[in-house]
Amino acid sequence: MDLVELMRKELLRRHYSLRTIESYVFCLNKFLSWCKDKDPRRITKHDVKDYLNMLCEKNVASSTLNLHQQALKFALMNVLNKKFFINLPFSKLPKALPEVLTQEEVVKLFSAIDNPKHSLMIRLMYSAGLRVSELVNLRVKDFEFGKGFGWVRKGKGCKDRLFVLSGKIKQDLLDFITGEGLVGDDWIFMGRLERHLTARTVYAIVRQAAVNSGLYKIKNVHPHTLRHSFATHLIENGYDVTRVQALLGHAGLDATMVYVHMASPDLLGVESPYDSLR
Repeated sequence: MDLVELMRKELLRRHYSLRTIESYVFCLNKFLSWCKDKDPRRITKHDVKDYLNMLCEKNVASSTLNLHQQALKFALMNVLNKKFFINLPFSKLPKALPEVLTQEEVVKLFSAIDNPKHSLMIRLMYSAGLRVSELVNLRVKDFEFGKGFGWVRKGKGCKDRLFVLSGKIKQDLLDFITGEGLVGDDWIFMGRLERHLTARTVYAIVRQAAVNSGLYKIKNVHPHTLRHSFATHLIENGYDVTRVQALLGHAGLDATMVYVHMASPDLLGVESPYDSLR
């Protein structure tokens, strides 16, 4: 019985991302190897607990432990139809706040990118709060230029959502599309072999911009930093959390509330009660 291949097919059928599929396959292979190729149908609850305890003893990160647990849970419940996995608790992740750039630092980062196409990509990603995967998968038909918004198609969780189209970037984007002769189903940002650019390319562009601007000396800047910054700046500009939640495509409000904690008290107009003491 090839449990790994069966899980891969089930993940594909449910439209999981290729990155998630690769991670789950890696975790399952590690577990099966640890089980010494035991028949998957004979795997018990104790096998799973012992494996996770072994990972804990190796002091793996909480995120790694949770990834292994998620992968095993999927394989056992959705492929083998085993139900015993439900009550196993998840390891708690540290509640560290993500790093964000100030609005001045965002401008500094943009100014450090000389290539016009690369500049447009990074500005668009920030201006719409896009994930890297969402940016590189954009097609011409995903934009409603007359209405001032665009569509993320089959984003995280295989969901469609709207994103705001900045008025300042709209004309640059239209000029780029016209100049490249792009239409309809064409990727906005083409790479090689008639495919869109890779996420790795975007990471490299942002990393180089952080170096050129000097921001790398004070902050860990990567593409998702721009999404965090987008959300925080919206909160600082007075937009309510529910509107930001919709723009980010968060399923629950808890994921969006973190940006309230990250917003600058000065920009929020918040004054400490200590300042009003007489």
